[in-house]
Amino acid sequence: MRTEITDPEQFRAATDLRGAVLVGLDLSGEELRVPLDGAVFLGCALSATGQRRADAAGALVFPNIPDVPYRVYRSSLYTPAELFAGFDPARPASYADTPDARIYRHTRQQGHHPDPLHALAERLHDHAITEALAEVLTGTPVAVMGGHALGRDTAGYRRAVELGAALGDAGFTVLTGGGPGAMEAVPLGVRVGVDREVLRDVARVPAFGHDAESVGRWLAAFPADLPGFDKPRTIGIPTWFYGHEPPNPACERHAKYFANSVREDGLLTVATGGIVYTPGSAGTVQEVFQDYTQNHYGSVGPAAPMVFLGTDFWVDEVPAAPLVRRLARGREAERWILVTDDVAEAVAFLGDYARTTA
Repeated sequence: MRTEITDPEQFRAATDLRGAVLVGLDLSGEELRVPLDGAVFLGCALSATGQRRADAAGALVFPNIPDVPYRVYRSSLYTPAELFAGFDPARPASYADTPDARIYRHTRQQGHHPDPLHALAERLHDHAITEALAEVLTGTPVAVMGGHALGRDTAGYRRAVELGAALGDAGFTVLTGGGPGAMEAVPLGVRVGVDREVLRDVARVPAFGHDAESVGRWLAAFPADLPGFDKPRTIGIPTWFYGHEPPNPACERHAKYFANSVREDGLLTVATGGIVYTPGSAGTVQEVFQDYTQNHYGSVGPAAPMVFLGTDFWVDEVPAAPLVRRLARGREAERWILVTDDVAEAVAFLGDYARTTA
C-alpha cells in the first residue's frame, strides 16, 4: 500500500519517499534529497533540481491540468461550504458563481464526449474522490435511496426526516445520492432529528426551478449551521451528470463525481450495511436492480439488506419488491429482503444485519 502525503508537515517528516504518492504540494523550494524511487507526484510544483532528481530516480510526475475549474488531484471529499463558496443568501442568484455551478457549466461545455485532456482530468478527479471516500467511511454504512422531487413541504419529506433521525439514533453512517428531496431529508434527520422549527423553515422554499436564483432561494432557506460529528456520518454521493440538481446542504461531506456510472455503482458498493429504498422514480428503480445484482452474484461481498419502505408503493404501484424476492428465492439474499411501512422495523432489521457482520 502506497503512503499518501498531502500536507507539507507530513512531507518534511518523511525520510524516505520511495513508492510514496505526493498530492498537490508546492515543493518548488525543496531539494528532494531523500530516496524517491517509484514515487508519484500528482499536481506538485517542483524546482528544476527537484524535477531532475525525480526523473533520475524513476519517479512519475503528473503535472496540473490547466483550464479546469476544479482540483484534479484531490485528497479529500467536498464540504458544502467548498461547493457553495461565494454564495450570498441575500443575493440568491449568486449561486451561479459558486464552484458547484461553475463546474457544472464546464461539464456542459465539454458535452458527453470530452476531449482526451478533459476526459483524463475527470477520470483522475473521480478516482481521487473514490480514494477519499474510502478514507472517511467507517463501520457498515447504510444508504437510503429515494426521489429527488420530494418537496420540503410534503408528508414524504417529513417521513424521510423521521427515517434519518432513527438511523442516526441507531449510530449508522448514512449515505444518500446527495441531491434534493429524500436525499436531503434523510441526512437532515440524522443531524437534527425531527425538529419542527427546522422543518417549518425549510418548507418555506419547498423546491427549486432551473435557474440560479431559484436554486439560491432553495439554499438560503436551509439552516446555516447544523451539528456535525467527529467523523462524518452523513455523506452525499452526487454527480455533475445531474448538475441541474444541486448537492444538498444537509450532508457533512459530498463525494461528487463526474461519471454517473462510477457514482451509481460506487454508492451501492460502499453501502455494506444495506440499503433502504423509499418511493422514487426510474433512478431509484434502477438502483434496486443494480443492488440486487450485486447481492445475487456476491460480486462485492455478502448479500446485504434491501429494505423496501412503503408497501403499497413497492408491491402494488411499482412492484419491484416481489420481483426481487422471486429472484432471491433459495439464495442467501432472500433472508435480507424486507418490505415494511414501519421505520422502527426497518432500522431494527439493519441493526440485526450489522450485528451478524461485526
